[in-house]
Amino acid sequence: MTESRLRTFVALAETGSVRAAAERLYVTESAVSASVTALARDLGVPLLARAGRGVALTPAGRVYAGYARRLLGLHAEARAAARGEHDPSTGRLRLAAVTTAADQVLPALLAGFRRAWPKLDLALEVGPSARVWASLAAHEADLVLAGRPPAGAEATVLATRENELVVVMAPGLDFDLDTTPWVLREPGSGTRATADAYLAEHDVSPPTLVLGSNGAVIAGAAAGLGAALVHRAAVQRELAEGVLCLADAPGTPLLRPWHAVSAPRPSAPTRLFLSHLLTAGWTAR
Repeated sequence: MTESRLRTFVALAETGSVRAAAERLYVTESAVSASVTALARDLGVPLLARAGRGVALTPAGRVYAGYARRLLGLHAEARAAARGEHDPSTGRLRLAAVTTAADQVLPALLAGFRRAWPKLDLALEVGPSARVWASLAAHEADLVLAGRPPAGAEATVLATRENELVVVMAPGLDFDLDTTPWVLREPGSGTRATADAYLAEHDVSPPTLVLGSNGAVIAGAAAGLGAALVHRAAVQRELAEGVLCLADAPGTPLLRPWHAVSAPRPSAPTRLFLSHLLTAGWTAR
């Protein structure tokens, strides 16, 4: 049950086909099939079943894929922790951030951190809220920058930073909570979840349009497609230039601090980054 076999099986589970897994791993399709067959033989249970011209995970395969992903993440975390404890300045730090944090918070932080620790190996994953929290749970990230961690997560909040969510729209338009259309992020986004909760709290169901990124939502609101709930830091320029204005939405702005979150035992490079956050104005927790 080698790391290579686990990695091959996870690639197959995530891509959905032997061909796609082979392309991701830069190996032959026969190598993928042989690896997964050997893994199933070691486990003593079938992991794949025929599905038309392709294959699909069996119930046992679906369960094992989640464990395999966590095993790989934990192994990578262990290597990084050992390297970091030996010499934090040359260790590895795996960051994960929601899209807005990556756009608005991380660039200056990473630039300063890189200057202070030029030999430290940095990796960054950017994605929606659900993805970055899943990465932390699977030991694929050492530190997450996002909103509040989900209930039940095995995580430690290391620091927070003030942040506001505001409702914006194009100037000259009237805002009505019941009827004004809303431009929303995709499902899985933390901002989308907050917008859905806000509308539900006020018991309204206005027309909605889903766009695929934070930038698209801001551009859509500026173009007059509707109101949008966004991070104030993300629209400072648009507000200053008059491209967008604040809508008179009840209960806003919403206070939604950024959270820097790690596993219960943060690695030495993670602790270095925490020190950097605190010098940059974050508050320790």
